[in-house]
Amino acid sequence: MPEYLFVCGTLRSGLAPDEVAGLMQGMLPIGTASAPGRLYDLGDYPGAVLDPNCDAKIIGEVFQLPDDAAVLAALDAYEGIDPQDSGDSLFVRREAEITLEGGAKLQCWIYVYNRQVESATLITSGDYLIYKQEQ
Repeated sequence: MPEYLFVCGTLRSGLAPDEVAGLMQGMLPIGTASAPGRLYDLGDYPGAVLDPNCDAKIIGEVFQLPDDAAVLAALDAYEGIDPQDSGDSLFVRREAEITLEGGAKLQCWIYVYNRQVESATLITSGDYLIYKQEQ
């Protein structure tokens, strides 16, 4: 099980809402990173869709998870994960290989969008922080 979490949306530094900000601030930041895939604007938050075969990148941050399963459970709840029915969950937590800014690879958890994205707007930069600043 990965000890790291890659975040690319509302869990990023400075964006986490009050309900999870304390959890995120309690984690050790590792650095900026990317994952192969696309990021979509879903209104109040983005949705990541992993695709190891595409050239596009999802930009985010990696944090080391604390040794407390309750933290990941609370983040799962925030992300709309139904532990009894992942197929009906808004997001699902997956393990993925993430590339740190310096090129090192790391196995991390990432929350990926679990719905169709045909009607969503593609965030072409792949970076939700930049996208939010442009809005």
